[in-house]
Amino acid sequence: MHVLVIGGGIFGVTAALELHARGCDVTLADPGPLPHPLAESTDISKLVRCDYGADEDYTLLGERALDGWRRWNGTWRTARFHETGVCFLTQQPMQPGSFEHASFTLLARRGHHIERLDAAAIAARFPAYRPGAYVDGYLHREGGWAESGATVAQLITDAIAAGITVRADCAIDRIVDDGALAGNEHLPADAIVLCTGAWAPQLLPELASALRPVGQPVFHLLPADPAPFAAASFPAFGADISRTGYYGFPINRDGIVKIANHGAGIDYTPGAPRDVTTAQEAALRSFLADAIPALAHAQIVGSRLCVYGDTRDADFWIARHPARPTLTVATGGSGHGFKFAPVLGELIADAVLGRSNPFTHKFRWRADLTTPFRGDAARSS
Repeated sequence: MHVLVIGGGIFGVTAALELHARGCDVTLADPGPLPHPLAESTDISKLVRCDYGADEDYTLLGERALDGWRRWNGTWRTARFHETGVCFLTQQPMQPGSFEHASFTLLARRGHHIERLDAAAIAARFPAYRPGAYVDGYLHREGGWAESGATVAQLITDAIAAGITVRADCAIDRIVDDGALAGNEHLPADAIVLCTGAWAPQLLPELASALRPVGQPVFHLLPADPAPFAAASFPAFGADISRTGYYGFPINRDGIVKIANHGAGIDYTPGAPRDVTTAQEAALRSFLADAIPALAHAQIVGSRLCVYGDTRDADFWIARHPARPTLTVATGGSGHGFKFAPVLGELIADAVLGRSNPFTHKFRWRADLTTPFRGDAARSS
Protein backbone atom coordinates (compact mmCIF):
# COMPACT_ATOMS: atom_id res chain seq x y z
CA MET A 1 0.00 0.00 0.00
CA HIS A 2 1.30 3.46 -0.89
CA VAL A 3 0.27 6.04 1.71
CA LEU A 4 0.51 9.79 1.29
CA VAL A 5 0.77 11.64 4.61
CA ILE A 6 -0.07 15.32 4.31
CA GLY A 7 1.53 17.45 7.02
CA GLY A 8 4.93 17.04 8.64
CA GLY A 9 4.12 18.01 12.24
CA ILE A 10 4.08 15.56 15.11
CA PHE A 11 0.92 13.78 13.91
CA GLY A 12 2.23 13.43 10.37
CA VAL A 13 5.80 12.34 11.00
CA THR A 14 4.85 9.76 13.64
CA ALA A 15 2.13 8.41 11.34
CA ALA A 16 4.63 8.11 8.49
CA LEU A 17 7.13 6.23 10.65
CA GLU A 18 4.58 3.79 12.02
CA LEU A 19 2.97 3.11 8.64
CA HIS A 20 6.41 2.45 7.18
CA ALA A 21 7.17 0.10 10.08
CA ARG A 22 4.00 -1.80 9.20
CA GLY A 23 5.11 -2.35 5.63
CA CYS A 24 3.58 0.58 3.77
CA ASP A 25 5.36 2.66 1.12
CA VAL A 26 5.05 6.19 2.54
CA THR A 27 5.44 9.70 1.17
CA LEU A 28 5.32 12.61 3.62
CA ALA A 29 4.37 15.93 2.02
CA ASP A 30 4.63 19.37 3.62
CA PRO A 31 5.12 22.90 2.24
CA GLY A 32 8.25 23.11 4.41
CA PRO A 33 10.57 23.89 5.92
CA LEU A 34 10.57 21.07 8.44
CA PRO A 35 10.03 21.51 11.31
CA HIS A 36 7.45 23.92 9.94
CA PRO A 37 7.44 27.26 11.82
CA LEU A 38 3.62 27.39 11.80
CA ALA A 39 3.03 23.89 13.19
CA GLU A 40 1.49 23.47 16.62
CA SER A 41 4.37 21.11 17.44
CA THR A 42 7.01 23.75 16.71
CA ASP A 43 8.73 25.53 19.62
CA ILE A 44 11.54 24.93 22.07
CA SER A 45 9.53 22.86 24.56
CA LYS A 46 6.28 21.05 25.35
CA LEU A 47 5.08 19.51 28.61
CA VAL A 48 5.14 15.74 28.91
CA ARG A 49 2.64 14.65 31.53
CA CYS A 50 0.08 11.95 32.19
CA ASP A 51 -1.82 14.18 34.63
CA TYR A 52 -5.34 14.32 33.20
CA GLY A 53 -7.73 14.77 36.09
CA ALA A 54 -10.08 11.80 36.31
CA ASP A 55 -9.70 10.84 32.63
CA GLU A 56 -8.24 7.33 32.75
CA ASP A 57 -7.98 7.06 28.95
CA TYR A 58 -5.51 9.92 28.59
CA THR A 59 -3.74 8.91 31.80
CA LEU A 60 -3.14 5.42 30.41
CA LEU A 61 -2.09 6.83 27.05
CA GLY A 62 0.25 9.22 28.86
CA GLU A 63 1.88 6.32 30.70
CA ARG A 64 2.50 4.54 27.42
CA ALA A 65 3.88 7.74 25.90
CA LEU A 66 6.29 8.20 28.83
CA ASP A 67 7.74 4.78 28.15
CA GLY A 68 8.09 5.79 24.50
CA TRP A 69 9.93 9.00 25.35
CA ARG A 70 12.38 7.02 27.44
CA ARG A 71 12.93 4.60 24.56
CA TRP A 72 13.57 7.46 22.16
CA ASN A 73 16.11 8.94 24.59
CA GLY A 74 17.91 5.62 24.56
CA THR A 75 17.94 5.52 20.77
CA TRP A 76 18.84 9.08 19.79
CA ARG A 77 22.34 10.54 19.99
CA THR A 78 20.94 13.50 21.95
CA ALA A 79 18.17 13.01 24.52
CA ARG A 80 15.21 15.28 23.75
CA PHE A 81 13.01 14.34 26.72
CA HIS A 82 13.98 15.76 30.12
CA GLU A 83 12.33 13.92 32.99
CA THR A 84 12.61 16.73 35.52
CA GLY A 85 9.20 16.01 37.01
CA VAL A 86 6.11 18.19 36.74
CA CYS A 87 4.51 20.11 39.58
CA PHE A 88 0.92 21.31 39.65
CA LEU A 89 0.36 24.05 42.22
CA THR A 90 -2.84 25.68 43.43
CA GLN A 91 -3.68 29.04 44.99
CA GLN A 92 -6.25 27.42 47.28
CA PRO A 93 -6.34 23.96 48.91
CA MET A 94 -7.03 21.28 46.31
CA GLN A 95 -10.70 20.37 46.25
CA PRO A 96 -12.32 17.08 45.15
CA GLY A 97 -13.37 17.40 41.53
CA SER A 98 -10.64 19.85 40.62
CA PHE A 99 -8.08 18.98 37.96
CA GLU A 100 -5.23 18.82 40.47
CA HIS A 101 -7.05 16.78 43.11
CA ALA A 102 -8.47 14.34 40.56
CA SER A 103 -5.05 13.93 38.91
CA PHE A 104 -3.31 13.37 42.24
CA THR A 105 -5.91 10.81 43.33
CA LEU A 106 -5.87 8.83 40.09
CA LEU A 107 -2.09 8.84 39.73
CA ALA A 108 -1.58 7.78 43.35
CA ARG A 109 -4.04 4.93 42.85
CA ARG A 110 -2.09 3.83 39.78
CA GLY A 111 1.15 3.72 41.77
CA HIS A 112 2.90 6.83 40.47
CA HIS A 113 5.74 8.58 42.30
CA ILE A 114 3.78 11.61 43.42
CA GLU A 115 4.40 13.92 46.38
CA ARG A 116 1.82 16.23 47.98
CA LEU A 117 3.13 19.73 48.74
CA ASP A 118 1.83 22.30 51.21
CA ALA A 119 2.67 26.02 51.32
CA ALA A 120 5.80 25.50 53.42
CA ALA A 121 7.13 22.75 51.15
CA ILE A 122 6.47 24.83 48.03
CA ALA A 123 8.31 27.83 49.52
CA ALA A 124 11.26 25.69 50.61
CA ARG A 125 11.61 23.63 47.43
CA PHE A 126 10.71 26.19 44.78
CA PRO A 127 12.06 29.61 45.86
CA ALA A 128 11.29 31.34 42.56
CA TYR A 129 7.60 31.46 43.51
CA ARG A 130 6.35 34.25 45.75
CA PRO A 131 5.89 32.77 49.25
CA GLY A 132 2.21 32.11 49.80
CA ALA A 133 1.27 32.39 46.13
CA TYR A 134 0.58 28.65 46.08
CA VAL A 135 -0.54 26.72 49.13
CA ASP A 136 -1.19 23.22 47.81
CA GLY A 137 -0.32 20.92 44.95
CA TYR A 138 1.98 18.06 44.13
CA LEU A 139 5.20 17.07 42.40
CA HIS A 140 4.94 14.20 39.95
CA ARG A 141 8.36 12.71 39.28
CA GLU A 142 7.22 10.84 36.16
CA GLY A 143 7.05 13.61 33.62
CA GLY A 144 8.88 16.67 32.43
CA TRP A 145 9.33 18.31 29.07
CA ALA A 146 10.49 17.63 25.54
CA GLU A 147 12.43 19.76 23.08
CA SER A 148 9.55 19.87 20.65
CA GLY A 149 11.07 21.39 17.51
CA ALA A 150 14.21 19.30 17.94
CA THR A 151 12.07 16.19 18.40
CA VAL A 152 10.27 16.79 15.10
CA ALA A 153 13.60 17.40 13.38
CA GLN A 154 14.97 14.13 14.76
CA LEU A 155 11.88 12.20 13.66
CA ILE A 156 12.16 13.67 10.15
CA THR A 157 15.78 12.52 10.08
CA ASP A 158 14.66 9.07 11.23
CA ALA A 159 11.99 8.98 8.52
CA ILE A 160 14.47 9.80 5.76
CA ALA A 161 16.92 7.22 7.10
CA ALA A 162 14.15 4.61 7.12
CA GLY A 163 13.45 5.17 3.42
CA ILE A 164 10.33 7.32 3.69
CA THR A 165 10.04 9.86 0.88
CA VAL A 166 9.93 13.27 2.54
CA ARG A 167 8.76 16.16 0.34
CA ALA A 168 9.45 19.33 2.31
CA ASP A 169 8.62 21.51 -0.69
CA CYS A 170 5.18 20.19 -1.48
CA ALA A 171 2.05 22.20 -0.69
CA ILE A 172 -1.05 20.09 -1.32
CA ASP A 173 -3.86 22.01 -2.99
CA ARG A 174 -6.51 19.31 -3.31
CA ILE A 175 -7.26 15.75 -2.27
CA VAL A 176 -8.63 13.56 -5.08
CA ASP A 177 -9.87 9.98 -5.21
CA ASP A 178 -6.54 8.49 -6.21
CA GLY A 179 -4.16 10.82 -4.38
CA ALA A 180 -3.60 14.56 -4.16
CA LEU A 181 -2.67 17.52 -6.31
CA ALA A 182 0.24 19.85 -5.56
CA GLY A 183 -0.05 22.54 -8.19
CA ASN A 184 0.15 20.67 -11.49
CA GLU A 185 1.72 17.61 -9.89
CA HIS A 186 -0.38 14.54 -9.19
CA LEU A 187 0.76 12.47 -6.20
CA PRO A 188 -0.86 9.04 -6.50
CA ALA A 189 -1.74 7.10 -3.34
CA ASP A 190 -3.78 4.13 -2.22
CA ALA A 191 -4.49 5.89 1.08
CA ILE A 192 -4.15 9.45 2.35
CA VAL A 193 -3.65 10.71 5.90
CA LEU A 194 -4.47 14.36 6.52
CA CYS A 195 -2.37 15.71 9.43
CA THR A 196 -2.52 19.47 8.96
CA GLY A 197 -3.81 20.48 12.39
CA ALA A 198 -5.92 23.63 12.47
CA TRP A 199 -5.41 23.95 8.70
CA ALA A 200 -7.33 20.71 7.95
CA PRO A 201 -10.57 22.52 6.92
CA GLN A 202 -8.69 24.20 4.07
CA LEU A 203 -8.55 20.81 2.33
CA LEU A 204 -11.70 19.39 3.94
CA PRO A 205 -14.24 22.22 4.35
CA GLU A 206 -16.71 19.84 5.99
CA LEU A 207 -14.52 19.99 9.12
CA ALA A 208 -14.93 23.76 9.50
CA SER A 209 -17.65 23.52 12.15
CA ALA A 210 -15.89 20.71 14.02
CA LEU A 211 -12.37 22.16 14.25
CA ARG A 212 -11.63 25.61 15.62
CA PRO A 213 -8.25 27.40 15.26
CA VAL A 214 -7.33 29.18 18.51
CA GLY A 215 -4.20 31.24 19.18
CA GLN A 216 -2.44 30.81 22.54
CA PRO A 217 0.36 33.13 23.73
CA VAL A 218 3.87 31.74 24.22
CA PHE A 219 6.72 33.78 25.70
CA HIS A 220 10.47 33.17 25.93
CA LEU A 221 11.99 35.11 28.84
CA LEU A 222 15.60 35.84 29.73
CA PRO A 223 15.93 36.05 33.55
CA ALA A 224 18.56 38.37 35.00
CA ASP A 225 19.59 35.62 37.42
CA PRO A 226 19.26 32.11 35.95
CA ALA A 227 19.99 30.25 39.20
CA PRO A 228 16.44 30.09 40.64
CA PHE A 229 15.10 28.56 37.43
CA ALA A 230 17.23 25.43 37.25
CA ALA A 231 15.18 22.26 36.94
CA ALA A 232 16.02 21.02 40.45
CA SER A 233 14.21 23.99 42.03
CA PHE A 234 11.95 25.02 39.15
CA PRO A 235 10.62 21.93 37.37
CA ALA A 236 8.05 22.07 34.60
CA PHE A 237 4.84 23.36 36.15
CA GLY A 238 1.18 24.22 35.94
CA ALA A 239 0.39 27.32 38.00
CA ASP A 240 -3.23 26.72 39.02
CA ILE A 241 -3.45 25.85 35.35
CA SER A 242 -7.11 24.89 35.12
CA ARG A 243 -8.03 28.35 36.43
CA THR A 244 -5.24 30.63 35.16
CA GLY A 245 -4.00 28.65 32.15
CA TYR A 246 -0.35 29.39 32.91
CA TYR A 247 2.33 26.74 32.67
CA GLY A 248 6.07 26.81 32.09
CA PHE A 249 9.47 25.19 32.02
CA PRO A 250 12.84 25.30 33.74
CA ILE A 251 15.61 27.29 32.13
CA ASN A 252 17.05 25.63 29.03
CA ARG A 253 20.64 25.48 27.79
CA ASP A 254 20.17 28.84 26.04
CA GLY A 255 19.13 30.56 29.27
CA ILE A 256 15.46 30.81 28.27
CA VAL A 257 12.48 30.29 30.57
CA LYS A 258 9.34 29.62 28.57
CA ILE A 259 5.94 30.60 29.98
CA ALA A 260 2.73 29.98 28.01
CA ASN A 261 -1.01 29.86 28.49
CA HIS A 262 -3.34 26.89 28.06
CA GLY A 263 -6.61 28.78 28.18
CA ALA A 264 -9.46 30.09 26.08
CA GLY A 265 -7.07 31.81 23.67
CA ILE A 266 -8.21 34.01 20.81
CA ASP A 267 -9.90 33.07 17.55
CA TYR A 268 -7.34 32.73 14.81
CA THR A 269 -7.67 32.82 11.04
CA PRO A 270 -5.03 30.62 9.33
CA GLY A 271 -2.65 32.90 7.48
CA ALA A 272 -3.03 35.82 9.89
CA PRO A 273 0.01 37.17 11.79
CA ARG A 274 1.19 35.06 14.72
CA ASP A 275 1.94 37.96 17.08
CA VAL A 276 0.81 37.97 20.69
CA THR A 277 -1.46 40.83 21.64
CA THR A 278 -0.71 43.72 24.00
CA ALA A 279 -3.37 42.37 26.34
CA GLN A 280 -1.77 38.93 26.41
CA GLU A 281 1.63 40.39 27.29
CA ALA A 282 0.07 42.56 30.00
CA ALA A 283 -1.68 39.51 31.45
CA LEU A 284 1.63 37.65 31.51
CA ARG A 285 3.36 40.50 33.35
CA SER A 286 0.54 40.62 35.91
CA PHE A 287 0.76 36.86 36.47
CA LEU A 288 4.53 36.97 36.90
CA ALA A 289 4.44 39.94 39.29
CA ASP A 290 2.11 37.98 41.55
CA ALA A 291 3.51 34.45 41.20
CA ILE A 292 7.15 34.57 40.00
CA PRO A 293 8.47 38.06 40.82
CA ALA A 294 11.99 37.44 39.53
CA LEU A 295 10.54 37.12 36.02
CA ALA A 296 8.16 40.08 36.24
CA HIS A 297 10.54 42.41 34.39
CA ALA A 298 12.53 39.81 32.47
CA GLN A 299 13.27 40.58 28.85
CA ILE A 300 10.96 38.84 26.38
CA VAL A 301 13.32 37.53 23.71
CA GLY A 302 10.68 35.66 21.73
CA SER A 303 6.92 35.28 21.50
CA ARG A 304 4.37 33.70 19.21
CA LEU A 305 0.82 32.45 19.00
CA CYS A 306 0.65 28.68 19.20
CA VAL A 307 -2.37 27.75 17.08
CA TYR A 308 -4.45 24.94 18.53
CA GLY A 309 -6.75 22.89 16.33
CA ASP A 310 -9.57 22.51 18.86
CA THR A 311 -12.25 19.85 18.61
CA ARG A 312 -15.50 20.45 20.43
CA ASP A 313 -14.77 17.86 23.11
CA ALA A 314 -10.95 18.38 23.15
CA ASP A 315 -10.42 14.76 22.08
CA PHE A 316 -8.19 13.95 19.13
CA TRP A 317 -9.76 13.28 15.74
CA ILE A 318 -8.18 10.13 14.32
CA ALA A 319 -10.58 8.39 11.99
CA ARG A 320 -11.41 7.48 8.43
CA HIS A 321 -13.65 9.81 6.47
CA PRO A 322 -17.13 8.22 6.44
CA ALA A 323 -17.67 8.96 2.73
CA ARG A 324 -14.07 8.53 1.53
CA PRO A 325 -12.69 5.25 2.90
CA THR A 326 -9.17 5.83 1.56
CA LEU A 327 -8.88 9.11 3.51
CA THR A 328 -7.98 9.22 7.21
CA VAL A 329 -7.98 12.45 9.18
CA ALA A 330 -5.58 12.79 12.13
CA THR A 331 -5.95 16.21 13.70
CA GLY A 332 -7.56 17.95 16.67
CA GLY A 333 -4.52 18.14 18.92
CA SER A 334 -6.47 20.73 20.94
CA GLY A 335 -3.27 21.96 22.54
CA HIS A 336 -2.40 18.75 24.35
CA GLY A 337 -1.26 16.33 21.65
CA PHE A 338 2.52 16.62 21.52
CA LYS A 339 3.22 14.70 24.73
CA PHE A 340 1.66 11.62 23.12
CA ALA A 341 4.14 11.65 20.22
CA PRO A 342 5.51 8.14 20.87
CA VAL A 343 2.02 6.59 20.59
CA LEU A 344 0.31 8.87 18.07
CA GLY A 345 1.70 6.97 15.09
CA GLU A 346 0.21 3.69 16.35
CA LEU A 347 -3.23 5.26 16.77
CA ILE A 348 -3.13 6.81 13.30
CA ALA A 349 -1.80 3.69 11.57
CA ASP A 350 -4.57 1.63 13.18
CA ALA A 351 -7.17 3.99 11.69
CA VAL A 352 -5.56 3.90 8.23
CA LEU A 353 -5.36 0.10 8.23
CA GLY A 354 -8.81 -0.45 9.73
CA ARG A 355 -7.66 -1.88 13.04
CA SER A 356 -9.42 -1.05 16.30
CA ASN A 357 -7.74 -0.11 19.56
CA PRO A 358 -9.00 0.98 22.99
CA PHE A 359 -9.19 4.60 21.81
CA THR A 360 -10.93 4.11 18.46
CA HIS A 361 -14.31 5.26 19.77
CA LYS A 362 -12.93 8.24 21.69
CA PHE A 363 -11.16 9.59 18.61
CA ARG A 364 -13.87 8.62 16.09
CA TRP A 365 -15.33 10.79 13.32
CA ARG A 366 -17.89 13.01 15.05
CA ALA A 367 -18.81 15.88 12.75
CA ASP A 368 -22.36 15.75 14.12
CA LEU A 369 -21.19 16.91 17.55
CA THR A 370 -22.73 20.32 18.34
CA THR A 371 -21.77 20.82 21.97
CA PRO A 372 -19.86 24.03 22.84
CA PHE A 373 -16.09 23.84 22.49
CA ARG A 374 -14.30 22.91 25.70
CA GLY A 375 -10.73 22.10 26.68
CA ASP A 376 -9.02 19.10 28.21
CA ALA A 377 -9.04 18.70 32.00
CA ALA A 378 -6.12 21.09 32.52
CA ARG A 379 -7.40 23.89 30.30
CA SER A 380 -8.74 27.11 31.76
CA SER A 381 -11.76 28.83 30.26
